[in-house]
Amino acid sequence: MARLPKKLDQKLQERIASNALRQLQTDSKKVDFASNDYLGMAKDNMVFYEAHKLLTDRGIIQNGSTGSRLLSGNSSLYEETEQYVATYYKADAALIFNSGYDANLGFFSSVPQRTDVVVFDEYIHASMRDGIRMGTARSLKFKHNKLNDLANILQRVRKDSEAEAQCYVVTEAVFSMDGDSPDLRRLMALCKEYQCKLILDEAHAIQGVNDTVYNELIKEITEQVLFARIVTFGKAMGVQGSAILGGNDLKTYLLNFARSFIYTTALPPMTVASILTVIRAIESAEVKERKKRLKENIMIFSREVQHLELHNSFIPSTSSIQSCLVPGNTRVKKIASYLREEGFDVRPILSPTVPESEERLRFCLHSYNTLNEIKEVLSILATAIKSELYAR
Repeated sequence: MARLPKKLDQKLQERIASNALRQLQTDSKKVDFASNDYLGMAKDNMVFYEAHKLLTDRGIIQNGSTGSRLLSGNSSLYEETEQYVATYYKADAALIFNSGYDANLGFFSSVPQRTDVVVFDEYIHASMRDGIRMGTARSLKFKHNKLNDLANILQRVRKDSEAEAQCYVVTEAVFSMDGDSPDLRRLMALCKEYQCKLILDEAHAIQGVNDTVYNELIKEITEQVLFARIVTFGKAMGVQGSAILGGNDLKTYLLNFARSFIYTTALPPMTVASILTVIRAIESAEVKERKKRLKENIMIFSREVQHLELHNSFIPSTSSIQSCLVPGNTRVKKIASYLREEGFDVRPILSPTVPESEERLRFCLHSYNTLNEIKEVLSILATAIKSELYAR
């Protein structure tokens, strides 16, 4: 094969020099503080066997979907699943995409128009940024979760924009790198005041664990300003795919104009059956118990952080994502390696994924993590942070 062009090789060498080169790792047999499988659904036997049974009972013996959904890839199973998804999330309609990345690319590249304005939190996921970049609307960012900054921007936007310009405000229910959340009540009030449509990415939110749009106190204003929600099935749900939730007219628009939906082969029947199975199971007594254990583990983790006087290193969070700031790619990788040697899978998040000096260890908490595992991993972390071996 031909050698890598010089400019590309130079970019790789720069990554190596900054100790930021990304590499694949095989599945770890260590204690899991890294995966997005917050409720243990990815390894759930029931979901696996029930999805298989659902297909065999309906006589669906098919490996692939055979084409895009607008050609040969659609099915009554797909449409049934979308209806279940919409009902579960209390939305009018749902449109399934192959991944959260595909959903965000499709939405943001097709919905905001040339005269429109997209105002987004500076920490939104790369997939939303890429979708916005592919679109034609003007875009502005506001400081992370700083709603006074957002208000100032919206005031300028409304003053400077054309009368017919639509303003979209974009944020996440739970941020994937920090684990924190915006003040949704105030955020929605601002959207109402400035006549903006809110787009909320809920990839890392867990219904029944995180308070997002489900608070009845904001139901009325939610119906007025919440235009679209992006949910994923590959994290707490433990399967694959995503959906955009909104009105029936938005669904019709997306299947006509979202290129990442139109021009891709649909998910295979087994994946669609898995989504339907997990949606049916997510409110079962067993899964509710897992949600309860996860909430308890989040509280235990936070108390232990305080007890070990690590709170100044952690970003405040009440979600499953708890991030410990360890500035410097080299230092954070050394501590992550030490934790792995001690039997714990905790991944370092390096720059440029996060800004320089904000590198961190990201702890993903699960319903199946034990009290002893939480205490031990934090004790080891405290020792490493205080040790000269892992100094800057």
